[in-house]
Amino acid sequence: MSPTASRPPVRGSLLTATLVALFVSVLGLSAAPASAETTKPTVVLVHGAFADSSGWKDVATELAAQGYPVQLFDNPLRGPSHDSTLLEKQLSTISGPIVLVGHSYGGAVITNTHDPDVVANVYIAAFAPQQGEFVQGLLNPITFPGSRLLPPALQLKVVDDETGIAGKNVDGYIAREYFRDIFAQDVTPAVAADMFAHQKSTALVANLEPSGAPSWRKVPSWYLVSGQDRVIPPALQRFMASRAASGHTYEVDAAHASLVSRPEAVTNVIVAAAQG
Repeated sequence: MSPTASRPPVRGSLLTATLVALFVSVLGLSAAPASAETTKPTVVLVHGAFADSSGWKDVATELAAQGYPVQLFDNPLRGPSHDSTLLEKQLSTISGPIVLVGHSYGGAVITNTHDPDVVANVYIAAFAPQQGEFVQGLLNPITFPGSRLLPPALQLKVVDDETGIAGKNVDGYIAREYFRDIFAQDVTPAVAADMFAHQKSTALVANLEPSGAPSWRKVPSWYLVSGQDRVIPPALQRFMASRAASGHTYEVDAAHASLVSRPEAVTNVIVAAAQG
């Protein structure tokens, strides 16, 4: 083939490229590389009762390593309505999509949180109540036996609390000698001791407050069941997951605090929700 025989296709290609460039320029568009990733959602981690945000340490580290912006919510543990209102204030400061993750009682809080930027809920061994249900009612020992969160392991104390009557409230906490066996039997005694040192007591009324309209009715949700849970019976978790996260339910062979003992499994479910 002569050298001149290849010229017409080149001219055609140049003309086509010029027209495409002009078209893009006129529309004010920019061509992005095919490999460019979409913006990853911010993951907000909400701890539950008898814990604080330190329990999310390993999960938060792994999410950050995968490029996810991560925020922690210091859950007051005063009641779903009160706590979700404060959570919504924090979410209002975040730009872009959000994935909400709740552990234990934190699930009741994200269930009562309604923010238009939340694209997914993730429940980690958590309460996912229907409207009108409350935490203590869901822990019905006749329907779902197995919870060991009972006296003498569960103890009460009076605390200063501006949300309570006359600045006081009655809080519940897990006694030291029962903490590991009930809350995190699959971690070492040293790790359990550190978790106990970070324990936050929970207002008794928080377990008795009826839940509002559930966000999982509108927000796609995922659930990770803890198969060896001694706080929320696994059968109860599966029941709640069947309503809130049908088709997105997973299970891990772990105690209640799976975020501490099995952070990789927890992270995987969160990433699945973020990508979903």
